[in-house]
Amino acid sequence: MTSVAGPSTKPITPHYCEICSLPTEYCEFGPSFSKCKTWLENEDKDEFERLWGEGNLVSRIGTLSIEKQEKLEADAVKAEKKAIKKAEAEANKKKETKIIIKRSERTKRKHQTHVQNLELFGIDLKKAAKLFAGKFATGSSVSKTPQGEEEIVIQGDVGDEIVEMLKAQVGVLKGAPADQVTRIEVKKKKAEDEAAA
Repeated sequence: MTSVAGPSTKPITPHYCEICSLPTEYCEFGPSFSKCKTWLENEDKDEFERLWGEGNLVSRIGTLSIEKQEKLEADAVKAEKKAIKKAEAEANKKKETKIIIKRSERTKRKHQTHVQNLELFGIDLKKAAKLFAGKFATGSSVSKTPQGEEEIVIQGDVGDEIVEMLKAQVGVLKGAPADQVTRIEVKKKKAEDEAAA
């Protein structure tokens, strides 16, 4: 009785690309294929030959015409340029974005501090609100602004302390730039409030 060979049970150790972080077999589907190929050629010649050597390319391309092959390469270059432009645009947007810390008056002696735009720097607002609540031993929650955007509202006048926390990159605030902070003071309009009453 002959046994039929099944799938291999040998463990496979994939090679991971340092450019796109995908296994090297999948770099061609990532956003920076030409950079990945250059890195692999410099880093691991054997793996590069296995994937992109002359014999392997012919077998992979198979029946593709030269025109189709050139079009595929051109499309890959276009996709890579598009990904680079998108990354640059996001980086520029982050540079221009300001973290807004507003102090508003609730009553004559009580204030609230509002922190906006932290989420644009990859900060989880719920975790940041919890951090502020623990640090200042006061109420802190995520709520919506009238414009429909999320902000953290902290009970008390703690704007200076928040700036210090941003400078020290405390806990979940790592990555939020302290040099991109705008402070705003919102005062109640007493004359309007009295006229409305």
